Amino acid sequence: MKNTLLIQSIKYGAVGIINTLLTAITIWIMMHFVFRPEVGGKMSSTALSISNTAGYIVGVANSYICNRLWTFKSKTQWIPEALRFVGAFLICFSIQLALVNILYKYVIMNGFQLDFFFFECTASAAGICQLIGLVVYTILNFTVNKYFTFTPQKRKRADTPKI
Repeated sequence: MKNTLLIQSIKYGAVGIINTLLTAITIWIMMHFVFRPEVGGKMSSTALSISNTAGYIVGVANSYICNRLWTFKSKTQWIPEALRFVGAFLICFSIQLALVNILYKYVIMNGFQLDFFFFECTASAAGICQLIGLVVYTILNFTVNKYFTFTPQKRKRADTPKI
C-alpha cells in the first residue's frame, strides 16, 4: 500500500508540474495581455480573480484526464467521478482563491527582483500570491482526489437490513 501511495504521489506530482505550468502560463497571459497591470504593477481584484479562474479551468481539464487515466488508473464510471472531481476542485479552488486575495490585499505588499548572474527575475506581489496559492491548492487537491474522487464509492445494498 505504501508503494501505491508513493507511486501515485510521484505521478500526481508529474501531472501537477504540467498542470502548474499550464495554469501559471494561462494566468500570466491573462494578467499581462488581457488585463494589463497599472503603473507599479497593481491589478484590480477582479482582474486577479478572472486570470486565476481561467488558469485553473485549463489546469483542471488536463488534471482530470491525466489523473484518471495515468495516476489513479480509474475504472469507475466517469460521469459520477467527473462530478466528484469538479466538486473537489471547486472546494479546493475556493480556498485557494480566497487565500490569494487575502495575501494580496493584507499580507504581501511588494514584489522583488532577483539578479542571478545574467538572469534577472522580477516577482510581483500578485505573482507571489498566485504561487503560494498553487502550492496550497496542490496539497489539498491531491488529498481530496486520492481519498474521495478516485476511490470507488461504496453502494448501499438494497437488501441490507437496517439496524
